[in-house]
Amino acid sequence: MTAQNHAQTRLVQFGNAALDLCETIGQSLMRFFASVGRLAEFGGQALASFFMPPWFGRQISRQFIDIGYYSLAVVGLTTLFSGMVLALQSYTGFARFNAEGAIANVVALSITRELAPVLAGLMVAGRIGASIAAEIGTMRVTEQIDALKTLSVNPFKYLVVPRILAGTVVMPVLVLIGDIIGIFGGYIVAVYRLGFNGSQYVHQTLQFLQPVDVISGLVKAAVFGFIVTLMGCYNGYNSDRGAQGVGAATTNAVVSASILILIFNYLLTQVFFS
Repeated sequence: MTAQNHAQTRLVQFGNAALDLCETIGQSLMRFFASVGRLAEFGGQALASFFMPPWFGRQISRQFIDIGYYSLAVVGLTTLFSGMVLALQSYTGFARFNAEGAIANVVALSITRELAPVLAGLMVAGRIGASIAAEIGTMRVTEQIDALKTLSVNPFKYLVVPRILAGTVVMPVLVLIGDIIGIFGGYIVAVYRLGFNGSQYVHQTLQFLQPVDVISGLVKAAVFGFIVTLMGCYNGYNSDRGAQGVGAATTNAVVSASILILIFNYLLTQVFFS
């Protein structure tokens, strides 16, 4: 009888533990889907605000400069050295199979399809996503957003729309410049380090590169720009009170944008090249 009671007690304890685990998982899933719903609502409200006046031209111009012009050096250096390293590593691998002539093709394809949009997106997420979240989060903490509402200024029109619009439009331009710089980096290493013929390298690059390779990267760039600015605005706009809340919003903006960039990079690649 004692052994039977002990077994029943252990069975009850196991059942309670299983219920607690299911409850924890369920609460986590509910919080996740609630966050996704709030983000979707925020993004939909931002998109709807694109088509409703007024439009703050000065704010939009400022964001074009902050997101585009001031990110150019970071994106350029990243793609330049990525192209150089890619050419060097490709030569090391292809030399084993006497396929050194494919280096120009690999560099051009890798830069335009993947490296330039993804690396530019991650760099801009680290620079712009954090900046947007910190700026809007500070405005939330200091009640400047409430002051805008008091002055009958729509915070979405004034704070969110210019940043998302600028990020979506400017990112393809940054990536296009990054494509050119990255391919040029591969050219530098191939010609001046590995001894390739310069004109032949350029001819192979232009002959192999297709419009869809460049267009797919630019489409990815536009999506990544939207993601980076959306996550920065969302986390900053919904920041908790205090310096700790602003810091958490900044971290969440960069991490969530980086993860979404990698996820959507796969999905868009599947769409274009499946």
